[in-house]
Amino acid sequence: MGYAIIAWDGPDPERRMAVRDRHLAVITRWAADGRLALGVPLFTPEWKPAGSLMVLEVPDKAGLDAYLAEEPFAVEGVWARWTAHSFRIAPLPYRPLPQPGEPIAASRTHTVIVAMDGTDAAAPARRAAVREQHLARVVPAAKDGTLALGGAILDDAGGMRGSIAVTRHASDEAARAWMAEDPYVTGGVWQDIALHGTRFAPLPYQDLPSRAELT
Repeated sequence: MGYAIIAWDGPDPERRMAVRDRHLAVITRWAADGRLALGVPLFTPEWKPAGSLMVLEVPDKAGLDAYLAEEPFAVEGVWARWTAHSFRIAPLPYRPLPQPGEPIAASRTHTVIVAMDGTDAAAPARRAAVREQHLARVVPAAKDGTLALGGAILDDAGGMRGSIAVTRHASDEAARAWMAEDPYVTGGVWQDIALHGTRFAPLPYQDLPSRAELT
């Protein structure tokens, strides 16, 4: 288990640029030792920096607190607000994430999908009813690189109450078309869906959890 931090910048873009190098130094170290599974910026439709998604592989809240205490975007007011969700990466046959030395795209390459389940009493049953169909769909998506990372947002008891997926779609329209066929959409599991454009910064990421860990 770990955490997914969804953070939103304040109104002053200069703050981000002023501490960006220190931010990169921190996340490079955390990626190298396996505590940062993925860190990407979130952009507005006009391709302006708006925030960040940071996926931490840490065992408990102490790990989350340690990251936030080091992260210049949090300490120095780049992020005006953030939400930390308990999060479990789905073990799938993902392709390797970009490594140091690989080029950084000049424009949007991926989409961050944040999808929350319904809050009604029948919501857990809807998810359970189509979960195997959903997994059958995302396995080949991970294998061919369409799905770069995906997993479940968890409640305090460890139950699944939403999902985060990072997909290889360069527009909201393409991401929505791909989602439209997912059993979590057709089965009414995801009720509140937000999309954010992103691109990857090459970091010394460790391998993501693989499907072999399911056995």
